[in-house]
Amino acid sequence: MTSPHDLSAIFDQHVAHEFVAKDVAATMATMTPTAFVNHVPTLMGGVGADQVADFYAKCFIGHWPADTEIVPVCRTVGADRVVDEMIMSFTHDVPMPTFLPGVAPTGRSVLLPVVVVMGFEAETKPPRVAYERIYWDQASLLVQVGLLDPALLPVTGVEQAHKVLDKDLPAASTSL
Repeated sequence: MTSPHDLSAIFDQHVAHEFVAKDVAATMATMTPTAFVNHVPTLMGGVGADQVADFYAKCFIGHWPADTEIVPVCRTVGADRVVDEMIMSFTHDVPMPTFLPGVAPTGRSVLLPVVVVMGFEAETKPPRVAYERIYWDQASLLVQVGLLDPALLPVTGVEQAHKVLDKDLPAASTSL
């Protein structure tokens, strides 16, 4: 039986291959041949090793601003999955086909809550990533890069990340 600590370490190794080493082959080595990746708000990703590797190479690994930072908020580790809540920050100064497909760099700063659900084939030795589902509020991202006016819709921007990081910030008004 795999310990939760092992899955957490594999999660961290996988993310380090994506964002620090920027190594598609090393990232894929942490995954099963049938793994899938789904960035839910934009439907970017792939199913199976070939599609996932192609997605990583063309749209994800190496397609992040140089100032990208990931701040951990909370992690839950189960028998066969890790759920990681984080805040991602970056300046939108390069094309980002996964988060902002078809959007030219805006030069704007972004602070975005993101949740990653990473499932494992925990019985393999070592355990390998079977899937990733990544969630964020696309409306918040579009507000922050200047493509959506928060005055026109009930959406927020950077305030979401601030509230995640500081529970004591005031909640939105419930009076209309």
